[in-house]
Amino acid sequence: MTSGPIQIDAAFDSGNIEVLDVDGATARLTIRRDKDSEFFQWFHFRVTGAAGRELVLKITGLNASAYPGGWSGYRAAFSEDRDFWGRTETSWDSKEDGGTLTICHTPENGTCWFAYFAPYSMERHHDLIAETAAQLGVTYRCLGHSIDGQPIDCLELGEGPLQVWLYARQHPGESMAEWWMEGALDCLTDPADPWGRKLRALCRFHVVPNANPDGSRRGHLRTNAVGVNLNREWAEPSLERSPEVLAIRNAMDATGVDFAMDVHGDEAIPHVFLAGFEGIPSWTEKQGAGYARYKAILERRTPDFQTKRGYPVADKGKANLTMSTNQLAERFGAVSMTLEMPFKDNDDLPCLAQGWSPERSALLGRDCLAALGEWILGKA
Repeated sequence: MTSGPIQIDAAFDSGNIEVLDVDGATARLTIRRDKDSEFFQWFHFRVTGAAGRELVLKITGLNASAYPGGWSGYRAAFSEDRDFWGRTETSWDSKEDGGTLTICHTPENGTCWFAYFAPYSMERHHDLIAETAAQLGVTYRCLGHSIDGQPIDCLELGEGPLQVWLYARQHPGESMAEWWMEGALDCLTDPADPWGRKLRALCRFHVVPNANPDGSRRGHLRTNAVGVNLNREWAEPSLERSPEVLAIRNAMDATGVDFAMDVHGDEAIPHVFLAGFEGIPSWTEKQGAGYARYKAILERRTPDFQTKRGYPVADKGKANLTMSTNQLAERFGAVSMTLEMPFKDNDDLPCLAQGWSPERSALLGRDCLAALGEWILGKA
């Protein structure tokens, strides 16, 4: 068994932690804020010298985090091989050291990773782009570049007339959104999947698996390289603040949008749910009925989705048009929506070993597309 103090590192893709002090296998830590922003909640770090030792990792100062209500009932994700991500014993005390999350874990091996949710690295992102772009019938487009110069990748496929846009990780710490994208793209490119085949005949898909590569690489929770929340930029995006949104919205203007899904994760609510566009100035009964019908189909298709819990609905004419879902519904008359998955477990169908997981995110991606197929066919 290793003796001496453990070592903690986060100087890697999406890494985020600062070490305050280490005493043997116990450490006091804090999360680095998003650059030029007050947001912080995402953590991702590696512990070495840990084999067989009971680690006690205290992340402090969390009463000032973006969503302190998200820590109660939360369990940290861990992995010893960076493939399988489980959940481990975690407790929350708002009165300790400015709000402290205590992670207790005894790794079998000497190296163990911990994260707010299973990370989705930029290297894995590039693998996803390369492998999907190589599939028959898929076209790759670079819509533009981020502030750090990274490409805004878009994958296009399908021969149908309906213009469908799927985009994820406007908030980069919500990594479950890109795991969802893996499932959705698997469905669309699998020649044996009947829904994939049908949807390719009905729709033209435009898929942006990561709308915020800079924040993802930097280990941010919610913002891009200059501290801007991209999901508050859709009314007036700019090259200086939000070139990522400007590139995506310009591409949408060129194609039009009939159906759109913006994929996210929620820190506090332990359920999967949708948020719609109620409150947009041009809202119509037909548009609203289309959204309601999609929710009903998805709820029937998977027990991981529910409609009883979610965000408050905006009053008539009071929708925030800086948010993508509202902007697209108003701009194009689209049926648009924001999908939210939990950082915690899904209390409707809990899993002690993994909580909400990459695997369930990917399966939900497939279910969301199957629901889209039913939704489209039901319009006939």
